[in-house]
Amino acid sequence: MSFPHLLSGLFWLGALLLAAGLLRRARLWRRGRAAPASWLGLLAAPRRYFVDLHRVVARDPAAARAHVAAAGGGTAALLLIALNYGLLLHQRWLDLLLATAAALMLAGAALMRARRRPPPARLSQGAWQQLPALLACFALGALLAAALAGGELWLSAAGQGLAAVALLLLTLGGAELALGIGLGRPMKHAVAGLLHLAFHPRAERFAGKSADLKPLNLAAGELGAARAEDFAWNRLLSFDACVQCGKCEAACPAFAAGQPLNPKRLIQDLVAAMGGGGPAYAGSPHPGRPAAASADRDIVGSALAADTLWSCTTCRACVESCPMLIEHVDAVIDLRRHLTLARGELPGKGAAALANLRHTDTVGGHPLRARYHWAADLDLPLLREGEAVDWLLLAGEGAFDMRYQRALRALLTVLKAAGLRVAALGEAERDCGDLARRLGDEAGFQRLAQANIATLARYRFARIVTPDPHVFHCLANEYPTLGGRYEVWHHSRLLARLLETRAIRVRPRASAAPLSYHDPCYLGRYNDAYDAPRRVLACIGIQVLEMERSGRDARCCGWGGGAAFTDIPGARRVPDMRMDDVRAAGADRVAVACPNCTAMLEGVGGARAEVVELAELVAERLLDAGHEPAQGQGAVEREVV
Repeated sequence: MSFPHLLSGLFWLGALLLAAGLLRRARLWRRGRAAPASWLGLLAAPRRYFVDLHRVVARDPAAARAHVAAAGGGTAALLLIALNYGLLLHQRWLDLLLATAAALMLAGAALMRARRRPPPARLSQGAWQQLPALLACFALGALLAAALAGGELWLSAAGQGLAAVALLLLTLGGAELALGIGLGRPMKHAVAGLLHLAFHPRAERFAGKSADLKPLNLAAGELGAARAEDFAWNRLLSFDACVQCGKCEAACPAFAAGQPLNPKRLIQDLVAAMGGGGPAYAGSPHPGRPAAASADRDIVGSALAADTLWSCTTCRACVESCPMLIEHVDAVIDLRRHLTLARGELPGKGAAALANLRHTDTVGGHPLRARYHWAADLDLPLLREGEAVDWLLLAGEGAFDMRYQRALRALLTVLKAAGLRVAALGEAERDCGDLARRLGDEAGFQRLAQANIATLARYRFARIVTPDPHVFHCLANEYPTLGGRYEVWHHSRLLARLLETRAIRVRPRASAAPLSYHDPCYLGRYNDAYDAPRRVLACIGIQVLEMERSGRDARCCGWGGGAAFTDIPGARRVPDMRMDDVRAAGADRVAVACPNCTAMLEGVGGARAEVVELAELVAERLLDAGHEPAQGQGAVEREVV
């Protein structure tokens, strides 16, 4: 048999093994719950790969170059082999293209090997350490095959020896891809990753939509995920897309604090819960926590420990940094829902917070009528049924905190200085339900959300403003699923607009001490609102000393996801690490735009930077609190209508 025909046979053998392995793996995915997905997603996969995925990969230029060369060259080589040898075309010009693609892939494999010598701690080793060599084998084999198959060289004795070497190299390298998906080896991510992009469990992500959680159908008995089959099938698929690069591990505040959570290991725990087998995990463990060992079939207690889930701050730093666009936080919340709704198991003060919400509609168990006591002397009107107002202020749970009441007073002072028509609900305002939902109490969240939607339906207002990113996120992005649709502004956006339209006057830009700015997770990563707070600071003449981890890479304050209530111990506290970031930036003040961030950063012990709320900075620079510029107010109203 001729060498080109041997190449054709080898290609079809590999294709059959790949198809068989894919069917085997698909049986594991199909154990999951039904989920809406369209085959048209396959048409969207190339754009999601070349645009959305590479937007994340490109943040690490060295990794991007290695990935483009290895994955791009490898994909091109496989397509050319399929075309020239799978279809038995045996065209010389296709061999020349194959040689070019193989050379590119070989360069990429060399770059991958260089990055793993020695490997950073975040990278998994074991079978992953062998992957660059296997890719290099395939590339060298393809390069030799392209040189031999197009002529008569393979007919000579030396040529036949080279042909045998080429076939051996192609077999060694190709086996990783052909068998990877079926045996759960590293290259399974290549196939699973492309299918994951096509059938992503959060397809709206590619349209720039917010990361809202999907409600459970409680009436149908949905109580979160206890076992692998409780996840949607395409979420099981997404777990197999993990490349174990550890970028989520490097971004995770809980991992850095020494709490028992490593998001990379978490995903691999979930892969193990699927029963897919494969090489033993060879990466960083959950800090201070050996793998759970129980005969229980429930994931929590067999594949992972409950404290791992409760360590998560839901900050989405892992999701933001993941080059495969895996949604770690959604999986965490699904597992928490089962622990809370079915088992009733919450650590720390989580259970007490949920009990307060059930009995008082506030996290702290406060009387609702006390929410606006801080405004007793500020002439804040309460909205009455039948009346109309331009701006409805929702203060959130921060209104019960004496420290944050200063920020609320400052905000109201600024809004009144702008002449805006603002009112509040008073004791009709309940908690938005964010904490209940993040702690897994979906029933509590839906009760609060539906009660708030019914309340808001009785009042007339143009838009809502809130200084709390958690309230903002819930009302703007999670209430619409339950029927509540509103125009919601975070106060940083409104403050920026008031300053830019000169609806308020501030003192001329004198020398002001620079400060740092802390990005709240639920304002930044959840809602892509990084610019408005910085515009506010620029308008009042304050220079921002950016921390090394800011914007999309900002470190969480440690409150999110109820972590301040579950309080899983670690080697350090997350807010202490964030205050270290402030000091490293050279700032002795840090601006915040969230009541929870304010509380966490002010709770740091010892010498620390001063914590100042955004509205406080604007209020202290107001030129005339009694100024009511009709022209400026009109500019704001024209912009929002």
